[in-house]
Amino acid sequence: MGNIDIADFFSKLIVHMVIWIFAVSAHEAAHAWMSLKFGDDTAEQLGRVTLNPIPHIDPLGTLILPIVSFISSYSPATAGYPVLAWGKPTPINPLKWRNKDLANVMVSLAGIATNLLIAIVVTIILKALFMFQVLSSVNFDLGLVSVVYTFLIGTIIMNVGLAVFNLLPLPPLDGGMALESLLPSSYEGFFEILRTYGFLILFLLMYMGVLSYITGPINRLILYLLGLY
Repeated sequence: MGNIDIADFFSKLIVHMVIWIFAVSAHEAAHAWMSLKFGDDTAEQLGRVTLNPIPHIDPLGTLILPIVSFISSYSPATAGYPVLAWGKPTPINPLKWRNKDLANVMVSLAGIATNLLIAIVVTIILKALFMFQVLSSVNFDLGLVSVVYTFLIGTIIMNVGLAVFNLLPLPPLDGGMALESLLPSSYEGFFEILRTYGFLILFLLMYMGVLSYITGPINRLILYLLGLY
């Protein structure tokens, strides 16, 4: 990791992990809530309709891998190495759904919509803080003000990135699950292959850098529309 400021490193790591855990918890809670609205109480019975992060944490995908990814970004030898991260998948029972096709689309997209909503709300808060000069060039060097700004900007970027990533039409991502309900049943065999090998395909696309060419411009467009890019 080279010569780094240890206090600065750990403070940034903590902020990064808080932002990430909140974003993924809201994402999974939205899936659970929307599934409940269509008649499936499976996730509710397991305590997943909540913003409390504990029920949504997968030890490997939510904690270990994001920490490894953050640490690797400080090393020139490993910076940019692709690391997948995830929350504990929200359990659903499609047999309980009313209007199964619509439910599948809405439940799949609920997490994406929630992350975008968080990004919009936090952007409004950030702009209001600048408007009322709570954040400004005058007091920006103050420690607490800097932390607040970093947290708000990080929350926006994290939630936009999570939304765009999950919108990709590839199972097991939300976009792929939604697309499956929108296409004719003749595509079932194709989606069966994607469900089986989707995770591997996703990792290979990340490793080859293909995903960044797709998600990068969309991320920048959304941030631009939010007035932040």
